[in-house]
Amino acid sequence: MTLKLLSHVDQVTEYLRNEIRRGRWGDSMPGGFALKDQLGTSHSTVELALKQLEKEGLLLARGTGKSRRIVIPKNIAPSTLRVAIFNYEAEDRKVDYLLDLMHQLRVAGHSSFFASKSLIELGMDPKKVANFVNKNKADAWVVCAASRPVLEWFSKQPFPVFGLFGRVTHVPIASTRPQKIPAMREAVQKLISHGHRRIVFLTRGEHRKPTPGLQEQEFLNELEAHGVPTGPYNLPDWEESRVGFRRVIESLFGHTPPTAILMDTSLLMIAALQHFTRLGIQSPRDVSLVCMDPDLASAWCDPVISHISYDSSPWLRHVVRWANNVARGRDDRRKSYPLATFVEGGTIGPVPGKT
Repeated sequence: MTLKLLSHVDQVTEYLRNEIRRGRWGDSMPGGFALKDQLGTSHSTVELALKQLEKEGLLLARGTGKSRRIVIPKNIAPSTLRVAIFNYEAEDRKVDYLLDLMHQLRVAGHSSFFASKSLIELGMDPKKVANFVNKNKADAWVVCAASRPVLEWFSKQPFPVFGLFGRVTHVPIASTRPQKIPAMREAVQKLISHGHRRIVFLTRGEHRKPTPGLQEQEFLNELEAHGVPTGPYNLPDWEESRVGFRRVIESLFGHTPPTAILMDTSLLMIAALQHFTRLGIQSPRDVSLVCMDPDLASAWCDPVISHISYDSSPWLRHVVRWANNVARGRDDRRKSYPLATFVEGGTIGPVPGKT
């Protein structure tokens, strides 16, 4: 057996070939001068390597002064990705659809893992997130429920990123989230039809700061459309901790109690119900409640909690399709917003004291 030593050109060709199949550059190849600086080699060596990749069909020349197009032949199996899932908070490791996402990515041939820190543990701070990501390498990242500044940082990185929920609408990355606004409007209209005007939306900080998110702003707009003046009372600020949540509940019911509350997540709904029990508050007798997320436990409650319902399977298919496209070298930044529905349940009733 004769050992074949690769020439410098062959080594560069092999490296570029592997990086193309990993999806590093998306649809277009950087030019020879940019690559020579990255690789620390000569322009002529890079050009010879690029010409070889053209012969192999991985690159398509588009004329002088234009970048080469990257083409992954259909008969080449896509490369696999090492996908990091960056959770919103540590407890999300137990969430069914995220566990299902890990399974589906693995079935598609990719490896996947939960990042060792969550966004909340890093304070949703872009600098801390950047430091963490740079120390924990992955081929691609799925970022869950991130703030706009964090997502904007990810959008500027050389690796692919997928935004799962969060403030993804105007950030140029692939993303998906349930479209809850029509269902939320229906819930607000139902509350107003029962005479409610003191309606509060308790939501997480990244949905309120630095300005209300799309969903939160539409909530305020819907109230205004029905002649209900809005302000900080309707979208209160609060410290995101167990103590902070208890304080905001006690504050709300200390002076001008709301007659209806929308809760951003099932976690907040469960915490609120516990505080209500301690304060002797019942739903819908004293306050009408709507949860913006579904929870299997709500069906076992009496009364059943009114909530926004959606199917997670379209999100998971989108993430897996994105991972497959990225592995084939495609620059996939498509967005999808599957429609959610309002389920009235039994926690909506007339304004207290009215029949």
